[in-house]
Order: sequence, then structure tokens, then C-alpha cells
Amino acid sequence: MNEYQIEDEGCKEVIRGAHDAMDVLNGKWKIPIIAVLCFNKKRYSDILREVKGVSGKMLSRELKDMELNQLLKRTVLDTKPLTVQYELTEYGQKFKVVIEQLAIWGIEYRKEVTAK
Repeated sequence: MNEYQIEDEGCKEVIRGAHDAMDVLNGKWKIPIIAVLCFNKKRYSDILREVKGVSGKMLSRELKDMELNQLLKRTVLDTKPLTVQYELTEYGQKFKVVIEQLAIWGIEYRKEVTAK
């Protein structure tokens, strides 16, 4: 195997990894939901209030999908009325770095675009 084949395999692996990540994060709501949960556990109503523009039906769908993909954990607390709490799993916590970098990029981008 020559150096070009090694580079090509590395490139393919990066592309495959990026594709897998985008598949898990598809849609416009998962990243904002993760961003809200990066700081602490939240109840459904808290997430609904903090993620501007998401409908209750869409939030429920996204939370279920994220739970299936092991990004978050759903806990039903024995309170009256019952309280459902969501938090990022250890695996989901790994997105904190991605969210922080995405936010930094977004802040810089906004400054650049609004300066023109």
C-alpha cells in the first residue's frame, strides 16, 4: 500500500464518520436540544421553552430518536404529577466540545457577516 492509498483510506474514514454523525444529528432540532442539555438535566417543558420554535410533537419525536441513538437518558421521577427529566448520556456529553466549537464558529461568522 502506498502513501496515497493510506491517505485515501483515512479520507474515506473521515467522510464515513462525518456521514454517521450527520445521520444521528439530522434535522434542525437535535443540536439545539443537545446544547440545552449540555449544562444540566432538564424537564420536557424546560426544553420546549428553551429551544425556540420547536413544537411539542416535534420535540417528543426528537427526544425519542435521541434516546434510541443513546445521546440522552429519560428518567421518570416518582413525583405527583410525574416528572420526566432528560440528560445527556456519557456518549452524548462528548458533543459538548462540538457544540462549543460550533458556537465559536457561529459567533465569528455572525460578526463577519454583519460587519459587511
